[in-house]
Amino acid sequence: MKIIEEFKTFAMKGNVIDMAVGIIIGAAFGKIVASVVSDVIMPPIGLLVGGVNFSDLKFVMKEAVGANPAVTLNYGNFLQVTFDFLIVAFAVFLLIKGLNSAKKKKEEAPAAAPAPTKEEVLLTEIRDLLKK
Repeated sequence: MKIIEEFKTFAMKGNVIDMAVGIIIGAAFGKIVASVVSDVIMPPIGLLVGGVNFSDLKFVMKEAVGANPAVTLNYGNFLQVTFDFLIVAFAVFLLIKGLNSAKKKKEEAPAAAPAPTKEEVLLTEIRDLLKK
């Protein structure tokens, strides 16, 4: 029972929940990026290189024989996944860079001077009266 309580304490910590939310959003973001790469970016690139669909590029190592399928090296799919990764990595880089610059601007902003305490106000009034 102690192990269950320790696990419950661990699982309910804010960092674990935040990480889970991040993973879920990251998975959804990955699908969006995969669609952008395969549906928006790769078709023009394929058109530029002669109408090649990258995911169809493969090297046949052994032809299909009867019911046995061909043995292929699918390097086009690897290129597709590599482009997906590079775009996700670049998007995350831009996000982190933006967050860091916003954080830096916030740190550079001068903090407002704290309001004077009652004692300081009274001492200032006394000083002004003494000058008169």
